[in-house]
Amino acid sequence: MRFSVPHPIPYQGSKRRLASAILSHIPENRYTRLVEPFAGSSAVTLAAASRNMFASYVINDALEPLIELWNKVIQDPTEVAINYSTLWHREREKPIEAYYEIRSEFNVDRSPAKLLYLLARCVKNAVRFNPAGEFNQSPDKRRKGTRPQLMELELVAAHQVLAGKSQAVYGDFLPLFLSAQEGDFFYLDPPYQGTSEGRDQRYVAGVSRERVIEALEILNEKRIPFILSYDGFCGERNYGAPLPKTMAQQILLDVGRSSQATLNGRGDVTIESLYISHTIPVIPQPSATTLSLNDFEKQTTLFTFT
Repeated sequence: MRFSVPHPIPYQGSKRRLASAILSHIPENRYTRLVEPFAGSSAVTLAAASRNMFASYVINDALEPLIELWNKVIQDPTEVAINYSTLWHREREKPIEAYYEIRSEFNVDRSPAKLLYLLARCVKNAVRFNPAGEFNQSPDKRRKGTRPQLMELELVAAHQVLAGKSQAVYGDFLPLFLSAQEGDFFYLDPPYQGTSEGRDQRYVAGVSRERVIEALEILNEKRIPFILSYDGFCGERNYGAPLPKTMAQQILLDVGRSSQATLNGRGDVTIESLYISHTIPVIPQPSATTLSLNDFEKQTTLFTFT
């Protein structure tokens, strides 16, 4: 069965396309609460809520305006839609100048509606922050972002699947792991290794590999099931080393041809790792094949999803 899943907040790295594949590894009718500690676009939570897979949902993020935005989506999406429309129409005469004005204003007032506008209008929907924590991504000069009418439909649709059973919280992720309880299922999509450091800082707060492992150890000790999206590669570029086998089972997801590679005239395919806790079985897929990876020095199951 196909489900219509809302997607109001555009975010580079969103698992929107992979959400169904990720959710297919969660046994049905076994868990009551889905916890997503690194929310971003909350694509997996939205997909799960659209299917009524859990009784309740918790999303968390270190970017406070993003959590404020999610709380407004859960409580009153109309207010967000009106404010977004005002910002979108504000740039009609001088779009580039207006974008930079709104970006400067956001870095002062941290308005959730302005964050939504910036994410919809910036290059590749790619969030970028400077070392001072200021949003510094440039505007996309080829497109104008989601039109207000469509954005309102997406916001209201997200509200309808989340309202009354969802909680958005701001802060460090570790307390969520420490308070995990029976019936919880965790989906983790932390910043990948190498994407939150240096001049190309993609996130307001990075997450070290050591802290990810620490969090997984907490869940394993509590026997709380989880799925983690982490590392991977595209062409010759690796996004970090694989996690220890003792942490979880690893499979690879074929995400498809890289858009950046396409722009550069190459055919590189992006492969992402999915780690599934040992407390749940890896569910066989009819499209599964085996891929030998010299970098990983082991046989890893590759799943291709279309």
